Amino acid sequence: MNHTRRNFLKTTGILTGAALAGSAPDLTASNIIKGRSGKMKLSFKPYTLELKHVFTIATSSRTTTPVMLTEIEYDGIIGYGEASMPPYLGESQKTASEFLSKVDLEQFNNPYELEEILEYVDSIAPGNGAAKASVDIALHDLVGKMMNQPWYNIWGYDKDKTPYTSYTIGIDTPEVVREKVKEANQFKILKVKLGRENDKEMIETIRSVTNVDLCVDVNQGWEDKHMALDMIHWLKEKGIVFVEQPMPKTSIDDMAWLTENSPLPTIADEAMQRIPEVIKAHGVYSGINIKLMKCTGMREANKMATMAKALGMKVMLGCMTETSCAISAASHLSPIVDWADLDGALLIGNDPYEGTTVVDGKVILNDRPGIGLKKM
Repeated sequence: MNHTRRNFLKTTGILTGAALAGSAPDLTASNIIKGRSGKMKLSFKPYTLELKHVFTIATSSRTTTPVMLTEIEYDGIIGYGEASMPPYLGESQKTASEFLSKVDLEQFNNPYELEEILEYVDSIAPGNGAAKASVDIALHDLVGKMMNQPWYNIWGYDKDKTPYTSYTIGIDTPEVVREKVKEANQFKILKVKLGRENDKEMIETIRSVTNVDLCVDVNQGWEDKHMALDMIHWLKEKGIVFVEQPMPKTSIDDMAWLTENSPLPTIADEAMQRIPEVIKAHGVYSGINIKLMKCTGMREANKMATMAKALGMKVMLGCMTETSCAISAASHLSPIVDWADLDGALLIGNDPYEGTTVVDGKVILNDRPGIGLKKM
């Protein structure tokens, strides 16, 4: 057993007297939880995020986002989770409450059985991606705390390889856009919302105050593929790095044509939900945007990233407006992605947690176990 592995086992409490005596430790889940008792108890409560600015995309505007905060308690240890539910996705605090009321975790004696538990949660009802993610995140946080390890260590990812996160600039007047850009001066890349009649004005306004890299999110706002291609060529001249969901998710043939002819990578967002969509996106987009609230959480997000990379696709890690709970959960996957858009907690004024931070635009993971969260 190498030195690193031995230290890991000591830290997690797995290295037993038997191992010290020379025999190999029993690393089965039943042995890991020996000495623990009780049942997992799920609790949840509604919470409303207050945005610092009006948030406008191609199809809507809002100043708040409803969320559901969850906790899973086991043997005195608490794991934290979150469901963020912007209205356009179809979930609400009411639907989340109805779904979570059906989740019975007390039937499971072993929190380490993540696959079995989360397959059960997924089977309760179709949809409800954010509500399912709130259970997934809390369970991962709980298990990480039981192992006394952060999830990037459990997955084997290098915390020093985290990317820079983009900072989102919503559609607005030139005056407000310039103000938002100046507030975001620590960021090395900005994500600009497009898809309305003022697309070029948005880019020109931003370019009047900064030369940092830009990516754009059209939110399905362009319907003609030739117009979309012309815009992408113009955007490339303005220093844009990639284009997210330029056309409606249903325009599959047009989107494939656009990707084939585009001088910039195209990223699937609204067209990307869960694992089946990764296969469907191959050959239609250059890459995918993974969001925990759509794919049911950390477990499936990790599988989606692995699959996309195996297919030679780019991987982006995105978010909704979220507290530091969901942002921290996603950030443990960030060392293996090409781009990150994990600014959700930076857009709100009432974050109840402290977790992953952003320093000079770079995602910084901490050493706390689980998802690395601390209640404020």
